[in-house]
Amino acid sequence: MGYLGEEVAPDAKKVAMYGKGGIGKSTTCQNTAAALAYFYNKKCMIHGCDPKADTTRMILHGKPQDTVMDLIREEGEEALTLDRVRKVGFEGILCVESGGPEPGVGCAGRGVITAVQKMLELGGYPDDLDFLFFDVLGDVVCGGFGMPLREGLAKEVYIVSSGEMMAVYAANNISKGVRRYAERSGVRLGGIICNSRNVDGERELMEEFCDKLGTKMIYFVPRDNIVQKAEFQKMTVVEYDPDCNQAQEYRKLGKKIEENDELVIPTPLAMDELEKLCEKYGLYG
Repeated sequence: MGYLGEEVAPDAKKVAMYGKGGIGKSTTCQNTAAALAYFYNKKCMIHGCDPKADTTRMILHGKPQDTVMDLIREEGEEALTLDRVRKVGFEGILCVESGGPEPGVGCAGRGVITAVQKMLELGGYPDDLDFLFFDVLGDVVCGGFGMPLREGLAKEVYIVSSGEMMAVYAANNISKGVRRYAERSGVRLGGIICNSRNVDGERELMEEFCDKLGTKMIYFVPRDNIVQKAEFQKMTVVEYDPDCNQAQEYRKLGKKIEENDELVIPTPLAMDELEKLCEKYGLYG
């Protein structure tokens, strides 16, 4: 039996971005895609797998977008068309949002599975894509959010983290998910993206953590308030000011991902080892 990933944009570099909620995963995903499209003329698509449906907000300048699950629930499957659920944003980036159930009702992860299947039925993933990004909610908390790993939708996983205890804990947990599905679907860990919070010893912590995982810190994204200024204008930094230092950081990150061929099956840390690492860098106060 084949996997869904075998049918989705076979020639594209298929990337899933995971990370703890609030770590800046969606910001990183959107700015990276924008940089690849703007600086390198790459054809990119983002499939948002968060029920909040805000993964593509900056690419689409905040325009409300019908999500796959909302449209099915409110108007029925017959209303589902590519024109309704796939929008074109900055630099031609294609955007789709899975959506989810009403708050407190049903499984949000199940929406990811349904949305991907419906997009395949509609031919929603063009064959000429260079990059297909799946932006996935938080941790690998259920089968639905683990789908990009389990079904081979993403061949490369990048974990957005920082030098904070819960971010490192989540990154380690996500690595367990990658390892669990590696043999089944071929998914691999491409590396850790440190979205800096300017905490003491952050770079050193992340480098040691990556070494223990058997991967690398593919990029250290410095903290810069221009990111928030751009978001207030409903734009990526790349669109807001392509010549600024932060836009160049995302350009370099995009290039690192494009050229990365060091994809690994990670070796997650045992809990006691993870705690010792956190203690070493003072993360337990």
